[in-house]
Amino acid sequence: MFTGIIERIGAVKEKKGQGKGVRLVLEVGKWNEKLSVGDSVAVNGACLTIVRKTETTLAFDVVPDTLKSTNLGSLQIGSRVNLEPSLRAGDAFGGHFVMGHVDAVGKIKKLEKIGDSWILEVEVPSEIMRYVIHKGSIAVDGISLTVQRVREKSFEIAIIPHTMGNTALGGKKAGDPVNLEPDFMAKYMEKYFLDYLGGAGKKNEWSEKNLREQGF
Repeated sequence: MFTGIIERIGAVKEKKGQGKGVRLVLEVGKWNEKLSVGDSVAVNGACLTIVRKTETTLAFDVVPDTLKSTNLGSLQIGSRVNLEPSLRAGDAFGGHFVMGHVDAVGKIKKLEKIGDSWILEVEVPSEIMRYVIHKGSIAVDGISLTVQRVREKSFEIAIIPHTMGNTALGGKKAGDPVNLEPDFMAKYMEKYFLDYLGGAGKKNEWSEKNLREQGF
């Protein structure tokens, strides 16, 4: 589990084919001193396991499904990535619960500077859009962010200078893919409503009566 508070920006040093997957080697500097082989790290929000480390690098094996369902497959040598180690007991909790399970890849529609801040607009696949709410949390490339505005097929977020300067968002532009993980609680709530209030898959059978019966 993660919090969406990025600790380090890494850079792709090597990307080698390995069967149908890849071995991804990231340059991370001295930051990896507190990490060990077998530890989990969120790379652009995708939970990966360290399989090898050197003094300044971390290596991960990325399976085909992860390459297909995240933006890790599009990384090139030199690409910058957001890094966050898994949450440990006693760590400060400054973002929101992020599982490291990327749900979809969105596309940056706009990244516009307004005054000292930026407005980020991300186009979202339809299957994810229902989980995006005004002032709700969403992880974008692993960064815990708050939705400022919801549109029909996209959402907007205000980005402060600290976030822009301390994450890989600083190098992004319109058209770039970003990993998306909405707040996982929304998916649990959806399943509860579908399975126990309206019957599995019966999205239009909710009523005031069955909501009241369930204590709402």
